[in-house]
Amino acid sequence: MAIDTNIELTDAGDPSAFLIEPPRTRTKRTGRKSRTNFEMLAWLFMRLSGIVLVFLVLGHLIIQLLLDGGVSKVSFAFVAGRWASPFWQFWDLLMLWLAMLHGANGMRTVINDYAERETTRFWLKVLLVTATVFTVLLGTLVIFTFDPTIS
Repeated sequence: MAIDTNIELTDAGDPSAFLIEPPRTRTKRTGRKSRTNFEMLAWLFMRLSGIVLVFLVLGHLIIQLLLDGGVSKVSFAFVAGRWASPFWQFWDLLMLWLAMLHGANGMRTVINDYAERETTRFWLKVLLVTATVFTVLLGTLVIFTFDPTIS
């Protein structure tokens, strides 16, 4: 059995292919004063909001499904009774806001990763922000202006 010793080096065989590029140098456009830590804060928000959401959602599911009799008990009167308490209004409001902002931040990351053209990325983010603001405002309005006397 003959072994071919004339193997060409590809990128995988080149040791310099595994080197980490040095950081880019700053230009006048990316000066230190204009740069913010938005990405680091967004990363931190994802971790913290995820932890809080785990407790909010699991608490919601345990209370709704196990302690309050399950989905069959949920009705207009049930929601009216639940939202009569400021505690449950705050719980649902916090869950809505964190879930929407957490999901929008994740979608923003996906858009940044996969939208190749700058204009496509811009319009997808405009659509995302519009949908997020609309949903958060409408949900907040429903929670705080819910009228149990309507039937």
